[in-house]
Amino acid sequence: MTEVHGVVGAPVPAQPGHDRSGRRDEPAGEARVRELLGRMTIEEKVAQLVGFWEKEDGEAVAPLQGEFGDVGKLESFSRHGLGHLTRAYGTRPVDAAERASWLWKFQSDLVTGTRLGIPAIVHEECLTGLSAWKAATFPTPLAWGAAFDPELVTEMAVAIGASMRALGVHQGLAPVLDVIRDPRWGRVDECIAEDPYLVGTVGTAYVRGLQSQGVHATLKHFAGYSASRAGRNFAPVHAGPRELADVLLVPFEMAILDGDARSVMHSYAEIDGVPVAADPTMLTGVLRDRWGFDGTVVADYYGVAFLNLLHHVAGDHAEAAVQALTAGVDIELPTGDAYLTLIETVRSGKIDEGLVDRAVLRVLRQKLELGLLDATFDVEPAQSVDLDSPEHRVIARRLAEQSIILLTNQDALPLPAGRRVAVLGPNADRQAALFGCYSFLNHVLAQHPDVETGIEVPTVLDALRSEFGADLVSWARGCDVDTEDRSGFGEAVAAASAAEVAVLVVGDHAGLFGRGTVGEGCDRDDLELPGVQRELVEAVLATGTPVVLVLLTGRPYAIGWALARCAAVVQAFFPGEEGAGAIAGVLSGRVNPSGRLPVSLPASAGAQPYSYLHPTLGEGSEVTNLPATPAAPFGHGLSYTTFEHADLTAPATVPTDGALQVTVRVTNNGAVAGDEVVQLYGRDLVASVTRPVAQLLGYRRVHLAPGQSATVELTVPTTRLAFSDRTLTRVVEPGDVELWVGTSARRDTQARTTLVGDTVPVTNASARWTTTEVS
Repeated sequence: MTEVHGVVGAPVPAQPGHDRSGRRDEPAGEARVRELLGRMTIEEKVAQLVGFWEKEDGEAVAPLQGEFGDVGKLESFSRHGLGHLTRAYGTRPVDAAERASWLWKFQSDLVTGTRLGIPAIVHEECLTGLSAWKAATFPTPLAWGAAFDPELVTEMAVAIGASMRALGVHQGLAPVLDVIRDPRWGRVDECIAEDPYLVGTVGTAYVRGLQSQGVHATLKHFAGYSASRAGRNFAPVHAGPRELADVLLVPFEMAILDGDARSVMHSYAEIDGVPVAADPTMLTGVLRDRWGFDGTVVADYYGVAFLNLLHHVAGDHAEAAVQALTAGVDIELPTGDAYLTLIETVRSGKIDEGLVDRAVLRVLRQKLELGLLDATFDVEPAQSVDLDSPEHRVIARRLAEQSIILLTNQDALPLPAGRRVAVLGPNADRQAALFGCYSFLNHVLAQHPDVETGIEVPTVLDALRSEFGADLVSWARGCDVDTEDRSGFGEAVAAASAAEVAVLVVGDHAGLFGRGTVGEGCDRDDLELPGVQRELVEAVLATGTPVVLVLLTGRPYAIGWALARCAAVVQAFFPGEEGAGAIAGVLSGRVNPSGRLPVSLPASAGAQPYSYLHPTLGEGSEVTNLPATPAAPFGHGLSYTTFEHADLTAPATVPTDGALQVTVRVTNNGAVAGDEVVQLYGRDLVASVTRPVAQLLGYRRVHLAPGQSATVELTVPTTRLAFSDRTLTRVVEPGDVELWVGTSARRDTQARTTLVGDTVPVTNASARWTTTEVS
């Protein structure tokens, strides 16, 4: 058996260096870090708990950034040492080699010019690749979920981590493990899926890849952030303890216990009135006492000060610092706006210095793990580094190709050669349309319009001209992404009328804090295509020319009307630097689409929030006139070939503390090779609390030639069916379980099993791997 997926709802068996609770053995070097702590003054201790962000006016890439003043020059700020250096590469476009030399000199000065000689941890954003000028930019996490391929995500993360380590970066602020609960929320494009198991397996794969290169991953945003009221950023969260435990916490649990993630970032959210940044139940009780996490907890940017400024649970920054430190926030990022007050707070006796020591020890242990306590910085860095190598591009292309979803196809695709194609729409000839909010291009370069992109990024129009021949491709924009300007409709209609097929590329523009249609602080109160894009589609449909609608978005939109009327609809979730070529390949048939929806395609904004993981009452019935049925279900996606699923087998009974052995036969009945994503779902028919009508239990991507068959075996631990009972104890209960392979809503082949035995509590020691075998 080959290991591919982690366990939802429970940790893995003890890994080397861990005891059965998931805790690490006492780390080597513990005496060393404690001796170092014992020599520290209070100023030197607090210096290890803060970051420094060298930024300039106008470089607004964090919420309410303008509310915070200048904290001084780096040299004076770091005279007692420094915990973190914030975004040395990712704040503005800088030459990587020159910046690496500057960073080497700064670290060398810390080693030789401060009393204790401790270097800083350098952290960067790395959600779609290292956030640095001229670095490879991969598909957004929602595309990772669509690909259903954890192994490829690991490859991507290895490449990202290698670039970071080469530049002297030690910690990456990724992955985002928030489970999508409402597509109106602006940060959906940063998320992986609406299913916690898919989020957990793919996110854990990213953690393993990044950390294999000596770069610590940071899980964010712990926890509940994505469950905000009405899908608004920073809105209150009123998730119940069962939803929190069984849905929102699960991916974090997996990434910590399966992936040994070394850092966690707290959420900005308040859950039932308690901000997470000030909640010891979450940051100490769940993370450390329950899961045995022994890494560092870092603040989301300005999150400690927000206890004072936004949540109003602290009267000033000093009170905010005490609350956050007590709860378990070890390091304040991006600067020390609140934690620097701890020096005086300790001296006045208002807080036990032992709480400062607790956090400092965690930071020193992390620096020891990263090799920083032994770093001498006596060898200057390389004078050149390729951050967008051919190897990066190959991974970016493969992931983009696997992530593209064919939603509907009325025999229009693949497009035959020789057709006259009108390429239309606001996202057809726009590089930024291929990237998410946390890409360097949209996150940073948008504020430096005179600076070149720095990487090769063909647009969809470029790629289609290359794929089909420039002489056969005409072009008209038609409209903008998010304005009311209809002046280009006529040109687009004329181009469509003169062509044999219209490829209409619409969707989002990712940005920050209202500067985009999706992204951090760019929430929606409806799920219609932004601006007048739907009107453009309607106008082109009225010409009678077949329309292939291509959606370049960071969230799913309510496009049921388009599914019914367009000749084909293709969904691409911000597919990155190689995304345009991947889209062109799907349209031509060079690439057989194999992406699957990682989030339900909504029927309307009024049906939100919606998740396929709903109980029976969540789907609507004759008792309401507003059914919640999505336009396309979780797991949906078409191919240019046909796959048959048959002979699903499962044992008649399985012990509640055992594992379910399932096999299914998959056959490619079509004329072309393709990838099928085998999806196994289950339904607990009777339980002590209501259970979802469908739940993803396992999945596997399989490549099959025409006529080829494969038997896919899935070993599913019963802990995959665990849930919080009426006492909020995580248990596996006996009873009947329906099983099927297909999608969340479509059952191609079915079976049934019965869990037998006593109700079994799930503990850290009872978890196992989920494995698959293909033959």
